[in-house]
Amino acid sequence: MIPELETERLFLKPLALADAEQIQKLFPRWEIVRYLNSAIPWPYPADGAKAFLERVLPEMERGESYFWTLRPNTAPQKLIGVISLFLKKEENRGFWMDPEWQGKGLMTEACDAVTAFWFDVLKQPVLRAPKALVNEASRRISVKQGMRIVAREERDYVIGRLPSEIWEITAEDWRARRPVRVRQKREQNASPS
Repeated sequence: MIPELETERLFLKPLALADAEQIQKLFPRWEIVRYLNSAIPWPYPADGAKAFLERVLPEMERGESYFWTLRPNTAPQKLIGVISLFLKKEENRGFWMDPEWQGKGLMTEACDAVTAFWFDVLKQPVLRAPKALVNEASRRISVKQGMRIVAREERDYVIGRLPSEIWEITAEDWRARRPVRVRQKREQNASPS
């Protein structure tokens, strides 16, 4: 079971089929999808979110991937983005956020939480994140996290084929830079122990 996580300003709630409606309303925007993997259909179909969830929810159940919705702690019912972890060799983390919520450091908070989960809970030795060279906002998050470029290549995105970089951080480097513990959201009705 994937736990809920929290940061100073966000709740990270595991993705669920009930999120389809909010994702469908928010996601199909060019400024969100253009630097995402070309496997995403564009124009985004009317049932795109439902089809996406039907594909990834079984992966989550099998422990192959981890997806969380991002929700401001001031409005926990409002979905503003998604962040994910993948047990793949060259692609371990991906994310997107409503442009109206960008530029506030929220995605950096979410990345810190899931990166801590990756290393502290999943006990993975290295995290890799590919990104388009022109995706400056995503690159800034990698810099803030102390990641380094380990490869350059061409990749296919919704916008087309672009020069790309694979960014990496090891568990040792992460712990030396940011000894953060994952905070799992506590159940409000949990009995004291």
